Amino acid sequence: MDVFLSTSLSFPTLVYSVLLAVCLVYWLLAATGLVDIDLDGLGIDVDMDSGGVAGIFGRLGLTGLPTMIVVTLLSFFGWILTYFVHLLVLSHLFGPLRWLLGAGVGLLALVPAILATAAVLRPVRRALIRMRPFPETSLLGRVVIVRTPDVNTTAGMGELDDGGAGLILQIRSDGTAVPVRGDRVVLIAHDTHDNTWRVVPERDYHGA
Repeated sequence: MDVFLSTSLSFPTLVYSVLLAVCLVYWLLAATGLVDIDLDGLGIDVDMDSGGVAGIFGRLGLTGLPTMIVVTLLSFFGWILTYFVHLLVLSHLFGPLRWLLGAGVGLLALVPAILATAAVLRPVRRALIRMRPFPETSLLGRVVIVRTPDVNTTAGMGELDDGGAGLILQIRSDGTAVPVRGDRVVLIAHDTHDNTWRVVPERDYHGA
């Protein structure tokens, strides 16, 4: 127990220990209803072609997720990495070298922590997106990319680029031309009963 506490409260593990403690307090307060859980997702304007933080988060699939979930997992994986590196390597060093290597480990730990967080949360992202409410009428006339093998009267899914994380919609088509994966279709009607959208191929929509 002494080794655990000593390592957890030593640099650089201490940085991630503090972050984890803050996250733990947040989730405890959220469980008691004293704070609201933010389900609006990361407040990042994503440009997939950019090389900045927004582009990185977008490519890793971390946008559209509650901020505190991402921060908590980043802190957890960062803590795991720095804890074991400190326990196995840094604890045997002394003086400035230990602090210098510790700072490098603390920063470099972010890379595998981000990758691990993305791997864990990527399957969760689409489920959270489906739960998010969206304005119905404003989507009519918008273009959706088909993500299932095809779209018919009973099944089909498409992704709409809303300038953020994107929306996954249940789409249906009763036309003679069957949309297939990768096709561009247009939303023309919404069925509130089963929350599905009727679509037509983009070429037919503009040619009407």
